[in-house]
Amino acid sequence: MDRKDTSALPATPATDSAVPTQEGSEPKTSGDSQTPQNVDGVDAVFIVDWDGPDDPTNPKNWKFSKKWAVTAVVSAYTFMSPLASSMMAPASKRIADSFGVTSPTVVALLTSAYVLGYALGPLVLSPISELYGRARVLQAGNFWYLAWNLVCAFARNPAEMVVFRFLSGFGGSGTLSIGGGVLGDVWRPEQRGQAIALYSLAPMLGPVIGPICGAWIAEKGDWRWVFWAPSIVSIAVQIVGLYFLEETYAPILLERKARLIRANMDAEKGKVREVRTIFDGADRQWKNIVQKALVRPFMLMAQEPIIQLLSVYLAFVYGMLYLFLTTLPSIFEGVYQQPVGIAGFHYIALGLAMSLTSQVNAPLLDKTYKRLCERNGGVGKPEYRLPSMIPGTVLLPIGILITGWTARADIHWIVPDIGIAIVGAGMILNFQSIQTYIIDAFTLYAASALAGSTVLRSLAGFGFPLFAPSMYNALGYGKGDTILACVAIAIGMPAPFLLWRYGERIRNASRYAKHA
Repeated sequence: MDRKDTSALPATPATDSAVPTQEGSEPKTSGDSQTPQNVDGVDAVFIVDWDGPDDPTNPKNWKFSKKWAVTAVVSAYTFMSPLASSMMAPASKRIADSFGVTSPTVVALLTSAYVLGYALGPLVLSPISELYGRARVLQAGNFWYLAWNLVCAFARNPAEMVVFRFLSGFGGSGTLSIGGGVLGDVWRPEQRGQAIALYSLAPMLGPVIGPICGAWIAEKGDWRWVFWAPSIVSIAVQIVGLYFLEETYAPILLERKARLIRANMDAEKGKVREVRTIFDGADRQWKNIVQKALVRPFMLMAQEPIIQLLSVYLAFVYGMLYLFLTTLPSIFEGVYQQPVGIAGFHYIALGLAMSLTSQVNAPLLDKTYKRLCERNGGVGKPEYRLPSMIPGTVLLPIGILITGWTARADIHWIVPDIGIAIVGAGMILNFQSIQTYIIDAFTLYAASALAGSTVLRSLAGFGFPLFAPSMYNALGYGKGDTILACVAIAIGMPAPFLLWRYGERIRNASRYAKHA
């Protein structure tokens, strides 16, 4: 390459110029990217960056229509996978009867095994997405989920069903962590709220709609359709995703650019021996990259107080979601003596509340963020995503108490439905606020940050339905839900105030959040 030819190099520094070149090393700025750098006084090095702040190949500069197409595809992936996780819940008794299973714990395990896959999948898929790219791993994970979900219909015994469900959940887990990274790649902070609101609604709404469909399948048709039906829809979503979902991860896109430059280099015209992206360090070896990428989710969970606090609370929220999904049939079929299909309609209270609350909160996320930025001289902070979490932490325990103490035959069924709706509103407010905060605080490592959060919450989603039957049998719905409401108050209510006061100080001390 002629050293005078700068067409392959950035014309101007990128807007966000300080980025980590290698974990634990000092960030490299893009201001030196126009000229080769000298390494050890011998070989010049070209640093590859975006071609200025308006580079159209930078996903943050894509057209809005293209950004929303990517957001819609990722949200569709994130909707279908959780839908499959809960669709079999109303049919679990029929499935258990066909396998000769009588233990309530094993029956619950048939449903929960899928969510256990959610706990382990992100630890592998999220780091891989930061090595090979978001789009490729998302599509591969979705195909893996689709294949094993289809195989579940052919299970011959409970052991096979548990294994197949686990493997399906493992593949489907990628969307829950990698999807957030995609949105962090394409949307700027002041635009990100509405996109993440849609994305955050999907994993909450999917598990609600699934049981409504599954209830009627369980009552009227072959239980195998609880696997065939979502698989058919997932095939359509996969085809659309192959067309519309492009790569968004900046290190991968710049590495492709660097690879093209290397391929076109003419060694006779200059002494350039190395081309690196702004994300590369001199010691960027494949072994180091793989090791650090695979360890990163564990490091984030172990070292980041923000991730720890929010993950514990989000785990409780997600555990409550799956607890409600698996215990609603016992309330409306048992206490109110309703048929399976009719009892399934009560999931609408949860889903409707989530949808309406999400529609209200989505624009408020961005409006509140912009207003607080203006008060701070135009400088944004992830903490500006926390205000909507405050009502969420209040509504959740209120809804839990109403549901538990009114689930009685002498009280009309609409009253526990109101409690369920309040729970749904609290869940989605918490979920959207926390997801957006984590993505804003750990943008470059969003997939790994969300992976740590997803692991903990998925373990709760797996475990809560297993202990719920024993707890309610021993204490009843009222006392059992009172315990859960107290836990929600103790963990949730202090969180937004603590992060508002100390969040920035914690982030500035973080090796991952400081330059994210």
